[in-house]
Amino acid sequence: MRNLLAAAAVASVLTGCAGMAFNGRTGMGSIYSETKLPESATGNPIGSKTGQACASSILGWVTTGDASTSTAARNGQIQRVFTVDNSSKNILGIYATFCTVVTGE
Repeated sequence: MRNLLAAAAVASVLTGCAGMAFNGRTGMGSIYSETKLPESATGNPIGSKTGQACASSILGWVTTGDASTSTAARNGQIQRVFTVDNSSKNILGIYATFCTVVTGE
């Protein structure tokens, strides 16, 4: 009985905790998921510069990084943001990343 409870506890930990921190809007593949989603846009065309900022999570227990729009713009040396997109990746619910990608001038 003790082994069964331990196995259930381990299984619950490995069922996508890392991806839940980031991928709540699109669902999540139980083995692997990789998605790109639009966040917002202006009436301007897609900019010629691109910047990206990311955060990562391990088992949903430890999450680090700065995936803010302002950091993505700064990383791309963008003064005027035209579009903001998000991308996320989840591997077995163990490791997940969430990135904000901006374009602009």
